[in-house]
Amino acid sequence: MAEGRPVGLTGLGTDVPDEVLTGEEIAATSGIPEEVVVEKMGMREKRVCPPDDDHVSDMCVAAGREALADAGVDAADLDLVLYHGSEYKDHVVWSAAADIAERLGAADAYAHESYALCAGAPIAIRHTAAQLRVVDIDRALLVTASREEDLVDYADEDASFMFNFGSGAAATVLEADPAADRTRAVVRESAATTDGSFSRDVVMPAGGSANPPSRETVEAGQHTLTVPDPEGMKGRLAEVSAPAFLAVADDALADSGYVREDIDFLALTHMKRSFHEYLCGELGVDEGEQYYLDDYGHVQSADQGLALREGLDRGRVADGDVVLFLAAGTGYTWAATVLEWTGR
Repeated sequence: MAEGRPVGLTGLGTDVPDEVLTGEEIAATSGIPEEVVVEKMGMREKRVCPPDDDHVSDMCVAAGREALADAGVDAADLDLVLYHGSEYKDHVVWSAAADIAERLGAADAYAHESYALCAGAPIAIRHTAAQLRVVDIDRALLVTASREEDLVDYADEDASFMFNFGSGAAATVLEADPAADRTRAVVRESAATTDGSFSRDVVMPAGGSANPPSRETVEAGQHTLTVPDPEGMKGRLAEVSAPAFLAVADDALADSGYVREDIDFLALTHMKRSFHEYLCGELGVDEGEQYYLDDYGHVQSADQGLALREGLDRGRVADGDVVLFLAAGTGYTWAATVLEWTGR
């Protein structure tokens, strides 16, 4: 177990756009049967951003303000603002973290970004907690957002596993040794693993240095996400994903002094319904101990914050509960972090 100062989660915030895209609409656009979209993919509906509004920075600022208010912390007292969301943001080669810190008024904080794609939440908490424990910083705001739904081409059958991409944001405040009456959860241990053989399986063909944007790449429709070899990726991923999810969960739990049976609430990355149910079953989590995000879709590394918010609002998370953040991101990285909910 980690040594040093105890670390608490003192604030939680979320933000989602008002506009909704339903599974029925996705089915009509893609040609995939509605039953498959809603039941198999787990896409009853999701939130999407209007073209000229609710950018990544806007959603992070809104979620950040809510998290700071929840923690009773002024932005001026932050030492760090960490953005761990989508690389697809307001601008390219641009620090969303710096913009968010400025707009929130975090004048004494330094700001930077961390990318683990959809595995970002457990990893961002892990890295920030390590800084807090060793007296590098005292108070941090972690923010994440995604509107990668913009990058999905519903006419591209090879990209169908991304049809669940939705928009939204989440934020958490982490502090070193906060007073008990200000602590929502104690941050315990984390675990992560990466299989880099999947690093080129999900790509946007154009826009980077390997294929710079041009009139030709735009006309060829190369600025949406796709999977060059969907069947190959599916076959290889099927063999390793479930064991990797369970391994990082077990490692984070064991290092925190727990086993699977101790999990009281699971905040899990959105995925197809059958795989979600399989992992819940393996981890011993029943319906009242998790929240399936079929009304949000997959919102990159905001999934854990959104699921936790729903769990709290529905009375599924209580004082003394063991909460497990469990996530995976293309590349492929799997990560887990354990929280002990105190209820404040």
